[in-house]
Amino acid sequence: MLRHRDNTNLHLHDLPTYDGLPVMLAVGPFIREYLFRLKQTIDLALDQHSRVLAFRVDLRLPVGIDLPDYAYTNEVISRFIDSFKAKIEHNRAKARQRNPYAHDSKVRYVWVREIGEMGRPHYHLLILLNQEAYYTVGWLKSKASNINNRMKEAWASALGLSVDDVRGLVNIPPNAEYRIDRDVRPGDVDELPALFFRASYLCKAATKSYGDNHHGFGCSRG
Repeated sequence: MLRHRDNTNLHLHDLPTYDGLPVMLAVGPFIREYLFRLKQTIDLALDQHSRVLAFRVDLRLPVGIDLPDYAYTNEVISRFIDSFKAKIEHNRAKARQRNPYAHDSKVRYVWVREIGEMGRPHYHLLILLNQEAYYTVGWLKSKASNINNRMKEAWASALGLSVDDVRGLVNIPPNAEYRIDRDVRPGDVDELPALFFRASYLCKAATKSYGDNHHGFGCSRG
């Protein structure tokens, strides 16, 4: 198995599928260990929740604004995730006050850190939630307390900025939502292959940074 030139602990994957699921071969090769963790994270979500909402989101740093030093390290993505988790937990607690049978949701995620042409880091993420609690990220221009706005608030909190300062920096790509089921009923469309194909982009070997004391990949545990 071919090892990655810049990090020999990692192995390259250049086949059109991984564990029976399609990958975005045009952007390969991929890091095999990252594909394993991606599949594991999706499987864990489906083990806990019979129906899962999965979606892609990209996070970028502002230009022309003084940022704390940690904004250029992976501490910033840890802060984002902690803030977003807290918002989901708060929302679920409020939901249970109204309805004791309201569904809970664990936040599972995969993130990758990439370096753009100007040498600035940015993050690509896949986030997975209980679809019984959250069916959609919400209308992107809405001011309501939806998933999209919670992510904006979490990114602003992570950077120590106002929500207005991060306008345009939390980007949900077109057709970013996938709804996957643990048990796909006859006649229903299984969206897992399409989700894995889309999310495999996060596992590509290109544009990752190795050997700069910053991990290029992370995911939820358990």
